[in-house]
Order: sequence, then C-alpha cells, then structure tokens
Amino acid sequence: MLPPGVDPKKLEQMLKQLGMEMEEIAASQVIIKRDEGDIIIDKPQVVKTSMRGQVIYQVSGDVRQEISPEDIKLVMDQTGIKDEEKVKKALQEAKGDVVEAIMKLKQ
Repeated sequence: MLPPGVDPKKLEQMLKQLGMEMEEIAASQVIIKRDEGDIIIDKPQVVKTSMRGQVIYQVSGDVRQEISPEDIKLVMDQTGIKDEEKVKKALQEAKGDVVEAIMKLKQ
C-alpha cells in the first residue's frame, strides 16, 4: 500500500533505475516452519523484491502461531492440568509464551 500522493508508475520507474524489481506474489497462506512451532500467515500479501542478485520476500497478513507438542507437555507438567485443549488455548492466548500461559493457568 502506497502513501497518499505517490504515483505507482513513477515509483516503479525509480526502483528500476536503482536496479530493483518488485513483484506481488499471489498466495493464500505462508507457513514458516520452526522447531518451536510454526508461524502461519493467513491472507498474506507477499512482495518479492530483487536487487543486485539478492531476493527479499516481504510478508504481511493475519498471523497465528501453531503450538508445539513440547510446549503443551511442558505447561501440562508445570501446572498439573491434564486438559490438553485448555492448555493449548492458554498458550494461544499467550501467543506461545510458555511462562505467561503457566502463570495464567495457575491463577
């Protein structure tokens, strides 16, 4: 999204003069795989920028984090709660922060 008053065609010309190329990539979801739980971006806006042989992907959208089974087990062990769904919900509300989820569940 461009700031008001910026002509997209002029911006594109300036970027090409600098050796930059930008391209919007159509995507329905972006997943970043991590050992401690995946980051899922729904309804993403993806822009691919190429400059002097380097490629950069810029992603924005609705972010959510998958909770790892290890985090769920850790919170269950620390709180004594055996209800996996309750623990998972607390972790989601804490945005994956194990300590915050434990503190919330111990209240």
